Amino acid sequence: MDKKPDLSNKKLFLMDMDGTIYLDDRLLPGAREFIDRTREKGRAVFLTNNSSRGIDAYLAKMARLGIPATAEDFLTSVDATIYYLEDHFGPEAGGKIMYVMGTESFKKQLRSAGFKVVDSLVEGIDMVLLGFDRELTYKKLEDVSRLLSENPDMPYFAANPDWVCPAEFGYVPDCGSMAEMLWHATGRKPIFMGKPEPLMAELAMKRFGYSKEETLIMGDRIYTDIACGVNAGVDTAFLLSGEGVMEDIVKYGIEPTYIFKSIKEILL
Repeated sequence: MDKKPDLSNKKLFLMDMDGTIYLDDRLLPGAREFIDRTREKGRAVFLTNNSSRGIDAYLAKMARLGIPATAEDFLTSVDATIYYLEDHFGPEAGGKIMYVMGTESFKKQLRSAGFKVVDSLVEGIDMVLLGFDRELTYKKLEDVSRLLSENPDMPYFAANPDWVCPAEFGYVPDCGSMAEMLWHATGRKPIFMGKPEPLMAELAMKRFGYSKEETLIMGDRIYTDIACGVNAGVDTAFLLSGEGVMEDIVKYGIEPTYIFKSIKEILL
């Protein structure tokens, strides 16, 4: 940018990870310095739509990249899902039986939060929940198709709407693609939880005690990261260091507050 924006009032920095602070296993220039500075000013929180693995995997990756972090520094689409279900169903949430199409890690996180999780067709299933399922089988697709087709009013949720997830060779289908496949089979579309929905940003502000004016969402995807910020009513920083390109602003009709080439350009 020609003129550096004034971010002096920002204290809560909600950061996407892949494409924003690192690419695969390579830390992007300036990322460590930026994170250190945000922690001096307030709070750095890492956001991810990836529901296929738990926080432990991210902690290990951050350690490899030389970034100190604790579990409290992360918010995932699983956190947003739990937050939504508890708010939506109230005290009865824990008593609901949910069929979960997702990884064992995803199911473990839900069970730890007190939910009744099943992955086979049993009596009394109340809802269907999809995650980014790296352990997907045709049996799971068949089970979900049956549940949604035979129970047209059954609540149906998905952790995130991403079409693809980055891989070392390019991309693999993510939760959004799996939901699209099931839509063609059943005519049903889920309620999505992760970015671009505002839930993760709202949960972060509530959990850490910062206002909208003090919050900045940073990411390399217009249609998830930046849209999440717009939907939550907070300022956004679009970084051109990952998947996103300038043409995406027109393509998706979503305008970021700020645009940077990389995190190094933002250094506070």
